Order: sequence, then C-alpha cells, then structure tokens
Amino acid sequence: MLPDVVRFEKTAYKPKTIQVAIVDDDDARRTFLAELIDADGSCRMVRHCPDAESALNDLPRFSPDVILLEINLPGMDGVECMRRLKAVLPKVHVIIFTACEDQSRLVASLIAGASGCLLKHAAPERLLAAIHEAYEGGAPMSPEIARRVIQQLRQNNGASPEKIKLTPREQEILDQLSKGFRYKEIVDNLGISFGTLHSYITKVYEKLHVHSRTEAVVKYLNL
Repeated sequence: MLPDVVRFEKTAYKPKTIQVAIVDDDDARRTFLAELIDADGSCRMVRHCPDAESALNDLPRFSPDVILLEINLPGMDGVECMRRLKAVLPKVHVIIFTACEDQSRLVASLIAGASGCLLKHAAPERLLAAIHEAYEGGAPMSPEIARRVIQQLRQNNGASPEKIKLTPREQEILDQLSKGFRYKEIVDNLGISFGTLHSYITKVYEKLHVHSRTEAVVKYLNL
C-alpha cells in the first residue's frame, strides 16, 4: 500500500493593506477621500478626524501607516499636530495634503517629519500613488510644492552642496530627490540601475547623517 501523499497547497502572497487616516476640517473632503481610499483594494481607511485634538486622541489607538494631514486646522495647526503624532507614532508616514502655499510652513512641515506634500487639486490616482510611495519609503511631492520648498530653503541659506563633500553623481542624486522624482524616474533620468541608485543613496545618507529621503533633501538644501 502506497503511503499517503502530503499535498501542499500554494498560498498566494497577499500584500499588507495600508492603513490610512485623514486629518482635515472639511467634512465633504474627508468623506470623498475616505470613499476613494476604501475603494482601492490595497488601502483601508481606519479613521478620519476634523481637527488636531481629535487626531491626537484617536489615531494612536488605530496605528495608521499613512496619515493625510491638512496644515490649516482649527485650533492647533497641522505642523504642531504632526510633531506630536510623530512622537507617539514614530513609524507613521505623514503626507501634507493642503491648498496652503505658504513656503515657510511647507518647509517647517518637512523639517518636522513629513514624508511628502501634495496640493489638494492632485488627481485621485496621484493621491493613491502617493500613499503607496510614502508607505514604501518615498517622498511624494507635487512639483509646485517642490519648487516652492527649494526656493525657500535656498533663499534662507544659499547652501552649496560642495560643503558636505558630495561627489558630482551624489549631488545629481540629491538634486533629483529634491525635485520629487520617484526612484524609477531617477533611474531612467540618470541611466543607472536600481542597485546603483540604492548604493548612492546609502552613501549620501551616511554623509549627511540622516535616515530618510525627506531628511536628506531638507539637510542638503538647508546646510
């Protein structure tokens, strides 16, 4: 009699669902964004809050992966709210999602720990892509915001990248990052492989003593 054959069923890999929260005082926009995010199979809306105070009270219990945060909130503003949220949720990725064009506040939000910034007129597909990009360690940023942030930092400091002894290629990498390009776009723009890009980014992080793309860009422009 033949022994029983042990059958192993193949289990398809299921990516983690990204847990998303929103902090925005506009009721209609919160509802729209919640429906948009829940309709995307890879994301799930876990909480949406109308102000900073309710966000600080509620969000630590839900441990979102990504937070969409308006800067101009009633009461406590978004930048201070983010500082406090990051203190209790250090791994959370915060995307500033705003109509605000105040360059100094956008810079302040990045220095405080924001992963990226998007303007509210961004297309829905761009918003969903930004959530994934931030979750994967990227720094999504609307081109308009990237230009304003760079202009503000350079006006304030007149920084020269040579001060930190970067190679020409490392300066190119940082310049691409500062303009908000995704890793795939940088690879295509510079004609290098993903492995080479990763190697350069690792060296740049070591030289700047930072641990994230946003920190690297802010320090590069803010020396």
